[in-house]
Amino acid sequence: MSGNKEGNVQHGGLEELTRQRVAPPPMYKVVLHNDDYTPMDFVIDVLSRFFNMQYEQATEVMLKVHYEGKGVCGVFTAEIAETKVQQVTQYAKEHQHPLLCTMERA
Repeated sequence: MSGNKEGNVQHGGLEELTRQRVAPPPMYKVVLHNDDYTPMDFVIDVLSRFFNMQYEQATEVMLKVHYEGKGVCGVFTAEIAETKVQQVTQYAKEHQHPLLCTMERA
């Protein structure tokens, strides 16, 4: 225990560990955007399938997208948000819908 190691502080011959605070990772909102072509039922399907929303909650978010132009599907770390955006975009493309899904800093 001789010497001063990183993260340790010595007091009177005893070594004491110091705790460093680690900042939480930045969070990102996954957002669906309204368009004139994607059916409402498809948006509800996306919200249920990829964001594990119950029908009532999915309907609320879908209506927010419809009436306000966009709606938040959830808040995630960057990697998870990127994956969700890719999954939704691919699923919409496979079903020939132009549904736009993006992420933005929370």
